[in-house]
Amino acid sequence: MQYSFSKKEKLKSKKRIAQLFEEGKALTVYPLKLIYSEANEQPSKIQAGVSVPKKNFKSAVTRNRIKRLLRESYRLNKAIVFNNTQGEFAFLFLYLGKETPTFEEVQGKMKALLKKFNDRVHEKTS
Repeated sequence: MQYSFSKKEKLKSKKRIAQLFEEGKALTVYPLKLIYSEANEQPSKIQAGVSVPKKNFKSAVTRNRIKRLLRESYRLNKAIVFNNTQGEFAFLFLYLGKETPTFEEVQGKMKALLKKFNDRVHEKTS
C-alpha cells in the first residue's frame, strides 16, 4: 500500500459535501469527527475531505496547519480502511478541539477513528 493522497481521492464536490451533512452518519473520537456516507460512481474507493471551523480558529494559518495535520495522518493510516471495506464511501473529517494539536495527538485519534469506522461497517455487514 503506497502512502499517497491523490487528486482523485480528495472530496471536492459541493453536492457530495452537502449530501454528507444531510444524510451522512457520524463517528466521534474527540477532537476528531468523521461524517461518512456510502457513495457511488466516484473515481476512488474512498474520497476524503477535512474541515476546521473558523469559529474555533480565527487565524487561517492555524486552520491550514490543522488541516495539513489531518490530511497527513489520514494519508498514513488510510490503509486501515482501504484494505478492510467493500463499497465506496465519502469521508469528511472535522476538527472539534479548541487548541492546536500536535501531530502525535492527531495520529492517535485518526487511527482510533478509522478503526471505529471499520468496526461499524463490519458490524452492519455481518
